[in-house]
Amino acid sequence: MFVSVLLLLLGFVILVKGADWFVDGASGIAAKLKIPELVIGLTVVAFGTSLPELAVSVSSAIKGSAELTIGNVVGSNIMNILLILGLSAVFSPLPVNKNLKKTDFPVLLVVTCLFILFGAVDNRMDRMEGGILFIALIAYTIFLIWNGLRQNKGSNIAPMPEITAQNAQEEPKQTWYESMKQKGWFLLIITLVGLVLIVWGADVAVNAATDIATELGVSERIIGLTVVAIGTSLPELVTSVMAAIKGKSDIAVGNVVGSNIFNITLAAGLSSLIMPLPFASAFVIDSGIALGAAVLLSVLGYLPSGKIERWGGVLMLLGFVGYFTYLFLLPV
Repeated sequence: MFVSVLLLLLGFVILVKGADWFVDGASGIAAKLKIPELVIGLTVVAFGTSLPELAVSVSSAIKGSAELTIGNVVGSNIMNILLILGLSAVFSPLPVNKNLKKTDFPVLLVVTCLFILFGAVDNRMDRMEGGILFIALIAYTIFLIWNGLRQNKGSNIAPMPEITAQNAQEEPKQTWYESMKQKGWFLLIITLVGLVLIVWGADVAVNAATDIATELGVSERIIGLTVVAIGTSLPELVTSVMAAIKGKSDIAVGNVVGSNIFNITLAAGLSSLIMPLPFASAFVIDSGIALGAAVLLSVLGYLPSGKIERWGGVLMLLGFVGYFTYLFLLPV
């Protein structure tokens, strides 16, 4: 148990540093390629931080642990919104990009409803239903790329201000790291290294946390919805909070929305393509809560202020506490 706790803490440290580098690299690459940060958040960052969910879900499906697969996806989506965006909004109010309101919020709501429908009808997700979700992922990704290219067509980037001796003295001297971030090859390296650290840190943390939960005699469903879900959501947590602190709100919000869409269409879709998954009736309630979290996020995003305020973050965190209370006081 002591070794598992130490490994859990080590996983957290690796995750924090990996997310820091990954956000810096992804943001820098987006600027150099003239790609909106929102598109990076919804694709590269979301996919990268969803790799732990994908790995855990596919591995669990192959091993026949369907409750771990479904619980990981559902639990992660709940954590991503209620915990991660809640914490991010408390740190700094999060402006919501109009593209999120127009396209990505509706896509998240639709795929979540499909996920619930597929599982609730016959208490299983078969290969055809998994294929539908996977096709939805492909269509969504193609649309994001097309829309990003369309928005950037003909756009002009303001030139960098000329550096003179006077303003050079006024500006603080850049550190080695800050100066290296101007180079494309370095941005690519820290993005890839950050991604490796995120996945590795999540793997170490999840394995350690699962060992702890198993020794305490917690059921597989609860492990999937809590320990594994939190563990695989750690990349989204540290990435979104870091992005919010650095003022990269498009990455903070886009990362969570894109990651939730990827979790359902990629992790659940691909897993059920590999092996049809039993969908326990108890997961209908959990999936309904995931849908409720997505609805809450959409409502907060559509408010006239155009941002998720701190009070909205507090509301999300209260929902997260309420869900955890339900899990452990009224287990189904």
